[in-house]
Amino acid sequence: MLVSRATNISVSTIKRGIKELNDGEGIEPGRVRRPGAGRRPTLEKDPTLLVDLEGLVEPTVSGDPQSPLRWTSKSVRKLAGELNAMGHTVGRQLVDELLHLAGYSLQANRKTREGPDHPDRDEQFRYINGQVRRFQAAGHPVISVDTKKKELVGDFKNAGKTWRPMGNPEPVRVHDFVIPELGKGIPYGVYDLTRNAGWVSVGVDHDTASFAVRTIQRWWKKMGSPVYPRARSLLITADGGGSNGSRIRLWKWELQQLAKKTGLSITVCHFPPGTSKWNKIEHRLFSYISKNWHGRPLASLAVIVSLIASTRTQGGLRVRCELDKGQYPKGIEVSDKQMSLVKLDPHSFHGDWNYTIRS
Repeated sequence: MLVSRATNISVSTIKRGIKELNDGEGIEPGRVRRPGAGRRPTLEKDPTLLVDLEGLVEPTVSGDPQSPLRWTSKSVRKLAGELNAMGHTVGRQLVDELLHLAGYSLQANRKTREGPDHPDRDEQFRYINGQVRRFQAAGHPVISVDTKKKELVGDFKNAGKTWRPMGNPEPVRVHDFVIPELGKGIPYGVYDLTRNAGWVSVGVDHDTASFAVRTIQRWWKKMGSPVYPRARSLLITADGGGSNGSRIRLWKWELQQLAKKTGLSITVCHFPPGTSKWNKIEHRLFSYISKNWHGRPLASLAVIVSLIASTRTQGGLRVRCELDKGQYPKGIEVSDKQMSLVKLDPHSFHGDWNYTIRS
């Protein structure tokens, strides 16, 4: 009787169990039940359960675009509720087990789709690689340029984790609203493919072509010319859009001014549409900067500059970073007359993507 009260199992069931244990009939050593005893697995009693569950998780795959969970969160609790409404008898724990059994797991989105391929995509990559090898063989600098994601300045949450005393996470703001007096930091980077070295200017105004070329100019003055004193040519690989886009007149006008100041002949090769993540600067510089400040609130512009400048890799990457407080207003137009003064020589292959600006 005491066992029955403690376990909430009927006295008759307990007596029958004791008798089976004493008799030992049909029970193998190490077992507490005869083979086949106990509840039947749910999938044996309800063979359509797994099919209906998969129909809720992936309705388009199962051919059911009208699934009740087509546009809602698919938590195990909601899945269990829908399955019960369909006539099944399940709890959220069983749903979780069945999902794992069927090969499902919790996953985040992954950025992989970059749009349709341009028909000359592969040929452009071969052309860029050929230009890079030619410039490097001649001892001329080759750089990859781009703008890193704009960063809110302040005590905001930054993705990732960092070591701190246990139970003492760094407090940050709940909402990511820009702090007017702090604004945003705009990192524009220059990566030297040959020397594995990077330069980043952190702007505070706008990400324009003027800001981009000004960053290249600062890199050349402080990092480029000292190590390439005899260079007469410069190769820039860049995305096809943004402040250094292939169709941006201001970009070409500013490069012409840079060519005049430095005496360099500047060749630009743009990556084809939809291939921005192939730019060397993305995975040889920006990715390491992001790792370096994982979990660190970017509380001030000085913090951003310091974290970028302290980025190092075992492969020898070194980064220099400076704040650029210059004003780079948007909406500046370059007239046809100004464009006629740009000494631009389109290359025979895709002159819209590949061109040289003479000094």
